[in-house]
Amino acid sequence: MVLKRDLLQFMIWRSFRVQSKMPSEKAAGEISENGTSSQSSTFIKQEDLASGKWLKLSNVYYADPTGRQRVWEVTSRTTKVAGDLPDAVVIIPILRRNLHYDCTILVKQFRPAFCKYTIEFPAGLLDPNETVETCAKRELKEETGYTGVVKHSTPASALDGGMSNSTAQFLTVQIDGDLPENQNPEQKSDEGEFIEVLTVPMDELLSKLNEYSTEGMVVDSRLYMYALAMEHTKGMVQPKTPK
Repeated sequence: MVLKRDLLQFMIWRSFRVQSKMPSEKAAGEISENGTSSQSSTFIKQEDLASGKWLKLSNVYYADPTGRQRVWEVTSRTTKVAGDLPDAVVIIPILRRNLHYDCTILVKQFRPAFCKYTIEFPAGLLDPNETVETCAKRELKEETGYTGVVKHSTPASALDGGMSNSTAQFLTVQIDGDLPENQNPEQKSDEGEFIEVLTVPMDELLSKLNEYSTEGMVVDSRLYMYALAMEHTKGMVQPKTPK
């Protein structure tokens, strides 16, 4: 087995060596037949156009791989913290109780951008000098009343890369529903927040989200993809095979 593995590694290495010497390879920065280049796009400058309390609009100027200068409209949060910290956290709460099915905790609230109610995971913006875990626990308590333990955290990821530079970090928080503080959770919402807490069994999450959608509510795409991925792992959603 060791000899076969070493032989395979040598063949892969040899293949790359041969390809690297092929005469058709373009020199660095040379424009290919389809107009692309081996060079990367580069940032030039950013000009702010307008700014409000929470958001600002900017023009970002950059050079594409062919060297052509382009401009892109970008929105960003005025609350963005310094460094590599995300703008926001998204909490994936897992509620566990004796003699109960595992559930997740969702929030329903009116979003003026849609002029509709949305179904989402609890989430919120980082405060200055706040850690990601502290923010997640605070937002979970404020929006749902529950307290829990952070079990997993993702790297910061893009929320809508075509429009904004906003990022978020996702944290899985396990809630012990048998603890006294989680028996009758009380929200501590900010002024102007009107949030309804929804408890949904994990096994019914996707079907429940579809139900909310047919009732006219907007389901957050990250939440829906989480539910869909769960169904894929259970083998309940079978991909269509081409005929």
